[in-house]
Amino acid sequence: MSGSHDSLVDLCICSYKRPEIIELLRQVSQQTGISSDRLRVIVADNTDDAMMRARVMEAGGALGIKLDYVHAPANNISIARNACLDHARAPWIAFLDDDEIPTPDWLGALWREAGAGQWDAVLGPVKALYPKHAPPWLARGDFHSTAPVWVDGTIRTAYTGNVLFRREMVEQLQLRFRKELGKSGGEDEDFFYRIFDAGGRIGFAADAIVYEPVPAQRARFAWLMRRSFRAGQSHGARLKQRGRQYQDIAIASAKASWCCAGAALCAPHALSRNRFLTRAALHAGVVARLMSLKQIELY
Repeated sequence: MSGSHDSLVDLCICSYKRPEIIELLRQVSQQTGISSDRLRVIVADNTDDAMMRARVMEAGGALGIKLDYVHAPANNISIARNACLDHARAPWIAFLDDDEIPTPDWLGALWREAGAGQWDAVLGPVKALYPKHAPPWLARGDFHSTAPVWVDGTIRTAYTGNVLFRREMVEQLQLRFRKELGKSGGEDEDFFYRIFDAGGRIGFAADAIVYEPVPAQRARFAWLMRRSFRAGQSHGARLKQRGRQYQDIAIASAKASWCCAGAALCAPHALSRNRFLTRAALHAGVVARLMSLKQIELY
């Protein structure tokens, strides 16, 4: 079924070989905060062969969802995200990941906060669901959940796992996700930094909750270290813009060293030790990006 252009929100879901998207579509069809006739779903399939087209279209029809399917190959998340932006027509655009589970009032909570705060973008929390076999320290530390970072009382960037934002501002600024970041990650952080730099205001709706199961391959210390290092590289790219490269290298190096020392002191305690080590990896990533080393690829 093809969506009309009279929607209030275009909900964008980038998909790559995940059958979980069918369950996500069912959850979307049960949203209570915005009526179904004001919501359109755009699914951008990032595979070479459009493998989920038939199943996605069948599910959309059965669930009564206004749905547009877009083939956006291949294996680069920025290509899929940009395809969503290119097909969006509603005043507001939302993004979810294809393996997430939104609560029934998720979108309504984002929408109400957007109006209450007159925000240009609104984030909600992404809460991790850990598998039973996950190391106990990992679940206790909740390393995979996502929430915004406030700097001097302001949110300066965002993530695409749970967000609603104005299409008008994106079009005025001619913003798109950078393809060179589409395999490493950090393309969403970069995108929303540019909204913030242009004067965009980013808010937070604490009750706009989505859940995200943590797959086995990500419930590992090695994956956390790589993710933290890559996140540091994204932050390093941001710092590099202000032209204080050597000073920032010195600061990040000192922070990495301090975190390594903290990890050594906490060696017998897995949670504290690994939290220090992932922070050390983040600061090491900052140094690597400030020194123009190649961005690692997570996806």
